[in-house]
Amino acid sequence: MPPISTTPAPSVAPSGASKIAKQSNSSLIKTIIIVLLTLMLIGGLLLAYYFYNEYQVASSDVDSKVETAVIAREKEITDKLEAEFAEREKLDYKTFTGPDDYGTLSFKYPKTWSVYVAKDASKGGDFEAYLHPAEVPPVAANTIFALRIVIRSESFETADNRYKSLVTSGKLSSSIVTVGNTDANRYDGSLPNQLVGSVVIFKIRDKVVTMETDAELYRSDFDKILQTVTFKQ
Repeated sequence: MPPISTTPAPSVAPSGASKIAKQSNSSLIKTIIIVLLTLMLIGGLLLAYYFYNEYQVASSDVDSKVETAVIAREKEITDKLEAEFAEREKLDYKTFTGPDDYGTLSFKYPKTWSVYVAKDASKGGDFEAYLHPAEVPPVAANTIFALRIVIRSESFETADNRYKSLVTSGKLSSSIVTVGNTDANRYDGSLPNQLVGSVVIFKIRDKVVTMETDAELYRSDFDKILQTVTFKQ
């Protein structure tokens, strides 16, 4: 029997094609990893930009709301101070006095108002006076006045009938009030001159007094004036 050889068999060296395949696989893996990392980086940058943009929008919106709130608050305070100042200015009152022959109608009105007597009744006829803050505008039926005063020689029924039809139609509301210790008819709403305000009618001797305000704006002043009315019967 021939002797058994113990010499190891020679190893087979890898072929060139196998080396190229391994290198190609390695390069492909590296490329994939680089592409994935690049995509992740781009995605991260896009996500960061998105959140940053959302933060900027939210921050801008908050700043805008804060600024709007501050402006609104400042306006509210300014309006309140101006209103308080206007009220303080009106705390000092002047006294209006009508003709003696027409019952010496008298009342207090704000010192910041001006008075224009259109008809003084010095020669009889109607008495007409107009009061308004600062300057009295030109007299016209549809001009808004803080206060109109007319004293006429007519019956109370004639004066009152000018408003009753508007009560029936629902344009005016009516009530009985006390003015200068006498009963007066009061009407509030759309007046015959197409203005929205209030009017009171009452008698002095043989005359009828009509006191009117032509706007809701002056109603509180109108009510205060009515509380100070005095006259002689």
